Amino acid sequence: MLHIENLNAWYDRSHVLQGISLQVNKGEIVTLMGRNGAGKTTTLRSLMGLLSKRQGKASIDGISFLDLPAHERFHLGLAYVPEDRRIVPGLTVKENLELGVIAQKNKGDMSVLVDEIAETFPRLKERLHQDGTSMSGGEQQMLAIARAMIAKPKVILLDEPSEGIMPVLVDEMFELFAKLKQQGLTILLVEQNVQQALKISDRAYILDQGEIVFHDTAQNLLNNDEIQQKRRMEYSVLQKARSLCTSLHHKDRKPSFYRFKNHTDIL
Repeated sequence: MLHIENLNAWYDRSHVLQGISLQVNKGEIVTLMGRNGAGKTTTLRSLMGLLSKRQGKASIDGISFLDLPAHERFHLGLAYVPEDRRIVPGLTVKENLELGVIAQKNKGDMSVLVDEIAETFPRLKERLHQDGTSMSGGEQQMLAIARAMIAKPKVILLDEPSEGIMPVLVDEMFELFAKLKQQGLTILLVEQNVQQALKISDRAYILDQGEIVFHDTAQNLLNNDEIQQKRRMEYSVLQKARSLCTSLHHKDRKPSFYRFKNHTDIL
């Protein structure tokens, strides 16, 4: 499905990716893990043609795309959901979803496509006529993912989908990813939430200073002592976050959404 070989990338003179090679098979979820600044987001941006200085090989279903412009990569079946979501202000949820259809070569029936994707995302179905930017961070993230999915891509690149999202919505989002995997969707995931990512992944690669330093099945990594320690630390942080959310909610007596940064730096 997605094959990357000896991918290198630069920011000006800084050599930030140094020979990245990885494989994502059809129907897999593969996670890229690593400390902040390890090169995870840069890998995704390079694959989508958003870095001008890069070299190496990348293909989807045997078709090389590293030298193609970003919009042609999209037409090959690559979809990208960046960390900042890029929900268009002033447009409703439905109109934001329609942007994903407009970008397609074969658009089909827009209303049918929107209805189909809304069934997969019940929260969005209830808010189709609401301004997209008025929703919570987690709901906006779901909208960004749904907008990418509506084009029926072969592979989705997800960059830190749980970043800054209320813990209860993080749980819901990863349940959705697991369901999408069962439906055959292929995902390359960048994620700092170790436990949640590995629970739904088939395999994982660990990056450090622009290089892949380790690769194994998700199950083996979950059984790794260092990963287990990170999981315990992460669980403690999430429990405190949930407790704070509950306390603030009862104090204000109105629904509120609070952003929490995941504090896990992998390995």
